[in-house]
Amino acid sequence: MAVKYISYDPQPLQGQAVLNCFRRTRRMLSYQGDNELEAHIERGMPLYEVTRTEQVNGGSNENLLLRGECISVCAYLKEKGITIDLAYIDPPFASGADYAKKVFLRRNPKVAEAIEQVEQTLPDFDELRAFEEKMYGDKWEKERYLNWMYENLLAIKSIMSENASIYVHLDWHIGHYVKILMDEIFGEANFLNEIVWGYFAFKRKTTRKFPQKHDIIYSYTKSEEYIWNTQFIPHSDEYIKRFKKDENGRLYRDDVNPTAGGNRIIYLDETEGNIVDSVWTDISPVNPMGKERVDYATQKPEALLERIIKASSNEGMLVADFFSGSGVTAAVANKLGRKFITCDIGLNSVETARDRLKNNRVKFDVLEVKDGVTLYRNPVQTMDSIKRVIKGLRNEDSLDKMWEGGINDSKYGLVPVYIPNLTDPTTRVLSKHLMRRIIHEAMPDLPENTKKVIVYYIDVEDLEEIKKFTTIENYFPIEIEFQDLKPKLDNFIMADDARWTMAEVDEGMFKVWQISIDNFHCDRVLKKINDYNLKTQEQILQATEDEKEKKPFTPIKVSDEGLECIEWISLDCTSAEEQDEWHSDVELKIEADSHVRYNNGEKSQDYWDGTVHTLDERKPLRMKIRNICGDETVFVL
Repeated sequence: MAVKYISYDPQPLQGQAVLNCFRRTRRMLSYQGDNELEAHIERGMPLYEVTRTEQVNGGSNENLLLRGECISVCAYLKEKGITIDLAYIDPPFASGADYAKKVFLRRNPKVAEAIEQVEQTLPDFDELRAFEEKMYGDKWEKERYLNWMYENLLAIKSIMSENASIYVHLDWHIGHYVKILMDEIFGEANFLNEIVWGYFAFKRKTTRKFPQKHDIIYSYTKSEEYIWNTQFIPHSDEYIKRFKKDENGRLYRDDVNPTAGGNRIIYLDETEGNIVDSVWTDISPVNPMGKERVDYATQKPEALLERIIKASSNEGMLVADFFSGSGVTAAVANKLGRKFITCDIGLNSVETARDRLKNNRVKFDVLEVKDGVTLYRNPVQTMDSIKRVIKGLRNEDSLDKMWEGGINDSKYGLVPVYIPNLTDPTTRVLSKHLMRRIIHEAMPDLPENTKKVIVYYIDVEDLEEIKKFTTIENYFPIEIEFQDLKPKLDNFIMADDARWTMAEVDEGMFKVWQISIDNFHCDRVLKKINDYNLKTQEQILQATEDEKEKKPFTPIKVSDEGLECIEWISLDCTSAEEQDEWHSDVELKIEADSHVRYNNGEKSQDYWDGTVHTLDERKPLRMKIRNICGDETVFVL
């Protein structure tokens, strides 16, 4: 539950109102559900408890990585009096796609020789040790997306300094609508650029249209007093060929300029380069084999962020990214001498950004927003879990789409069930406004013999007030039961299990501690693999005989030891309490190709041998293991 609500406190721009767009002859943008937006903004940004979970490389409260949503992070920053000087966001594009990452089993050191033999005999060995893990869904109703974006943009604006700018990275799916929202929120006069990022892409024949190969980035400022540094790129070879050498070897050319009073000499070494305009075709997407690649589905190139950060901020300023993804904004901001704040709702994103920044030797703090929705790796997977934890819940085509399904009860008959959609932040918090919608929009169409409905919640404004409100508002002879969903999910999500031995060993001139992992068991990973095997088997069964012969079905298997399900191990030699802030005194990461990164972040050519060592004689007190899907479990040693 939110601790309190923080006002967006936006000042209406001259000649327009924040909620009702421009007061011209009619509303500029009106759509179904925009009345909900008014209620949310009137309520304010939810402020939750925020805890520090780790200080990386010594920590720094000037650089923050948070797990949480944009709006709740903005509430926290505003409460702390923190303002940002530049915001870049790369939110979902409303593309209708589901994004997944390929998850690889690692080498099991207990059976390494057998694995090597398999690798030598099977050219497509990767397919036998990889499956897909859903990261987030980008399927939206347009109205929901616009409400969500409006609130996010308004939240970001509320913490922008007067000289700040914002860049919003989208594509053709929804960008033109968001442009109108930004005109409304930041003001048409504060529109800076529509930047076209035209990137290299293999051109494939499309059905009666030109192939898509560019994104759009909209930039706006908070006021007229914004930071701007003109950017240049090197002159082209064709331009340089116009120059000749003088007696000292300097390149020059004559510039005929009658309006300036005649000729003048231009020296190439005195020109800054070619000014960057609003069409960027010189920046390529991240190379699949490139050094900066971190295997994140929507990763953007560092060169793109470098141009934005250099143009709209100065050294020492604070740069923010509220959809962190792979952590590229934070990494580039730090490299350019800026401070950063970056956040994401997805656990995989936070882990990717954390590891990337640690490998770059960046000092930062990791915080977690206790908003009650980070119950699983991401909201999409939490929703999948919810449908499995409610006993007896099944789909009912006869019910309105607002109901998740129904439960057959011996006393009440069919009981419709409402579940908050965690992938839709606009309906995540149970409020009076949402209950009014349930009562007046969903309940009138229920079957006549309905006696009871169940309304589940994870976050709620004020349960007692909502119950009183419901008693007055509910004119149906139907009982409304409220149930907290979080305990069910907490019980459903089982922690991983590990077995190990720990001993003090000689390491040259001194003694260190060695932990040998003997066994690792992860129900969630095993279930993912089982689901993947079943799905693949069904696809193979439906394939033609020729297809079956070309690609026979071989299920992914995990050994009894299960060590191939481990991605990362960290030892804490400082604190023994399970819930304390984590101190990563020693860590190693096993990459997808099974090579190991040690404390310094450098990737080695070593394969993991099943052990992890301390750096000195201090005894490890806790161990944290991250499985290949991203779940982390703490073990007290």
